[in-house]
Amino acid sequence: MNLNIKNLVLPISLGLVIGISSCKKDKDNDPDNSTTGIRTKIEYSKVTPGTPYKNLFVDSKGDTIVDLSSGNTKLKMFQALNYYLGAAIRDSKSLDSMTMLNMFNNMNSAFYDVASLNIIGSNLNASGIQLRSITASSAGSKSEQERLRIERLFGDMARLSQHFADTAINGQPGRVGNYLADAKGIEVAQIIQKSLIGATQLDYIGNVLLNTGLNADNSTIITGKPYTQLEQNWDEAYGFLTLNPIYLAGSTDAAKGTTEYFLGSYIWEYNKQAYAQIYPAFLKGRVAISNNDINEAKAQANFIRTSMEKSLAAAAVGYLNKWKTGTTEAARIHAMGEGLGFIYSLRYCKVYGADDIFSESVLSMLMDSPGGYWDLTNTKINNAIQAISTKFSL
Repeated sequence: MNLNIKNLVLPISLGLVIGISSCKKDKDNDPDNSTTGIRTKIEYSKVTPGTPYKNLFVDSKGDTIVDLSSGNTKLKMFQALNYYLGAAIRDSKSLDSMTMLNMFNNMNSAFYDVASLNIIGSNLNASGIQLRSITASSAGSKSEQERLRIERLFGDMARLSQHFADTAINGQPGRVGNYLADAKGIEVAQIIQKSLIGATQLDYIGNVLLNTGLNADNSTIITGKPYTQLEQNWDEAYGFLTLNPIYLAGSTDAAKGTTEYFLGSYIWEYNKQAYAQIYPAFLKGRVAISNNDINEAKAQANFIRTSMEKSLAAAAVGYLNKWKTGTTEAARIHAMGEGLGFIYSLRYCKVYGADDIFSESVLSMLMDSPGGYWDLTNTKINNAIQAISTKFSL
């Protein structure tokens, strides 16, 4: 198998959920755009780190208007696909590329129950939701090309999984410790996981729902639903980040207080300055939407987006440093697989002005040689760390 990491470009299409309609009438009648709207105003003083997400947002009958199911379903689909990727090592089995493809596209009832993750396969299969349609959402005409590249990685992973009993060496795919690496020493499972964190989770939350999605209608309740499109966009973003009613509740710098996955976990691990402020920002932004205070909602969204992007950049640097400090081949290969996947995902960090050109330039510093991982040097690693640190002011 030959994974061409340099060409892992997941550009992003933007045609999804966003009902785009701003309340010009409200802005004209309310100069600070803070009190008009269809909801009873909520005082910002009610926002506390211990307030469960749904508690403040109710209709006149006291029923919640928050629906996190769409975001949560996407997150569980990501969990299910990632769980299947792990079967090559966990269960010593060859994987099927069609199973991965069907999970990505939500076709042919590919999802199955995973009790340890509280995943009910039939619910995912029947949801009408798929990861593919939101992958690379903000890349315009290149989005389909990027989705196809992800799908080709499924084929790479399936072929690599057949070598679970072999030993990985330069030019030979196989197992090293608890990981599978291709002939260039690349852990394909990590490339898939980290690429989806960027191309699906970060891009859809940050560049769609909390960016263009903030232009959605906030003056009309969607027929048959209790919320406006803007309210739902914000709630879907939160639900795609975490399955918990309070994100990272009880967490300290030393320990996570809740079980989080993917982007939600790496924010805590690699952004100690901001992780505790993410939940209050989500809550305050949602209050701002109830109050039709769109400027405040945008301010909170910008903080969340900036923090998420910085977390991925810090993760990329962190794993490059783990390659330098790793004491076994397995540790170094695993660190590099995670690092390369995060570097790829940096192209979705729009707040910091990163793009595919920047991402590809860093990947080239590391992998533009016949041996890939096997040809790495401290100089290559340090140059990549410097480029990322400069771009993201780390």
